[in-house]
Amino acid sequence: MKLVLRCCQFILLIAMLLPCSLLFPGFVAAGEAETALLLPDLLDEDEESEELAVQVCDPLEGLNRISFVFNDTLYFWVIKPVKQGYVFVIPEDFRNVLGNFFYNVRAPIRLVNKILQGRFREAGKVVARFSINTTLGVLGFGDVAAETFDLQRQSADFGQTLGRYGFGEGLYLYWPLLGPSNLRDSVGFLGDRLAHPVQYADMDVLESMAVYSVEFVNKLSISPDVYEEVTRISVDPYIAVRQAYSEYRRAFVENRAF
Repeated sequence: MKLVLRCCQFILLIAMLLPCSLLFPGFVAAGEAETALLLPDLLDEDEESEELAVQVCDPLEGLNRISFVFNDTLYFWVIKPVKQGYVFVIPEDFRNVLGNFFYNVRAPIRLVNKILQGRFREAGKVVARFSINTTLGVLGFGDVAAETFDLQRQSADFGQTLGRYGFGEGLYLYWPLLGPSNLRDSVGFLGDRLAHPVQYADMDVLESMAVYSVEFVNKLSISPDVYEEVTRISVDPYIAVRQAYSEYRRAFVENRAF
């Protein structure tokens, strides 16, 4: 674990990422849905799209818009240049392998939530994937479970678990640094953090931030530019982001396309 930590710190220094470890998880690292973000037709102005937009409870829109402007500025002035520098320095093959490792490390989050949701067969697949990739895949750097045994990635987070037990979304929230969320998923975010193995590793705060930072920027570097695409094609980027996030999370809670 110490060796992995030192490697993460080395990559972190190259990428100069440390202050920006948690930006926009709603689009880049929300739960475990990877890059399968479901984007509605943001240019469709028919009645159905308008109805979808008003279904989001957003009484704090004024405050949320302030956070949105702050995060949007930070993304284009800091996060995007950092990602571009990281992509330039770190080869794609290494970034993909590192992405496999971080996905494998998060297996306890998926396992706990699959069990809580009563999806025991899928929980068994999580255990099988973790066991195979940790051993045959050399600590998870290789995805042998998918490539050889056809055990595809499973997705689950605590926000989804709460939704499966009937907890509503609550207020829509746009957190500074953290990005789009809602009351239920904010609670879920804390639950997933508690289940993350980094919380129980022998690390201080700065070391934990280093690991989270490298995980974030690496995932951003191998994911589509969803945030930029959503804001580019919309008349009101705030509404577009709110709608895209809400529809994505509803689909995820209902286990559609995941």
